[in-house]
Amino acid sequence: MLGGARSGKSAFAESLVTGGAVRYLATAIPDPADTDFAARIAAHRARRPASWTVIDAADPAAELRTPHPGATLVDDIGTWLTARLDARAAWDAPRGTVGPDTDVLVDAVAGSRDRLVLVTPEVGLGVIPATRSGRLFRDEIGTLNQRLAQVCDEAFLVVAGLPLRLK
Repeated sequence: MLGGARSGKSAFAESLVTGGAVRYLATAIPDPADTDFAARIAAHRARRPASWTVIDAADPAAELRTPHPGATLVDDIGTWLTARLDARAAWDAPRGTVGPDTDVLVDAVAGSRDRLVLVTPEVGLGVIPATRSGRLFRDEIGTLNQRLAQVCDEAFLVVAGLPLRLK
């Protein structure tokens, strides 16, 4: 599930996993001082059914190796990638520094036999970011999105709340 900010990608992804057991892997690492981000997380939490199993997943690949009887939704790959760039102090490092982390994630997605829905930002449709960190993120997420799309059975782009099937 690819889409820009506020495109409706998470809501569409959630609609794909209704019914049955749902494991929700939340990749965001909240910063208590960031009230705007906290409000976004709260809105996502309020929208989710109470019956879903929610796991704060700093390492979604590890979670994906554990079978789940229903669907698994990972929201979102961009916040996970940001956390990996932070963890490796890679914002000023050469592109590809997080390659070992992305390799592990792609392998886990490719190896998953469960119903799996991934939410990830599409950031390559806009202007070239003015900062090095912005360009680094755009390049890393773009490469990761391509790799994930290759190993997934389906891919959707969500724009203005409308999904477009890509694959």
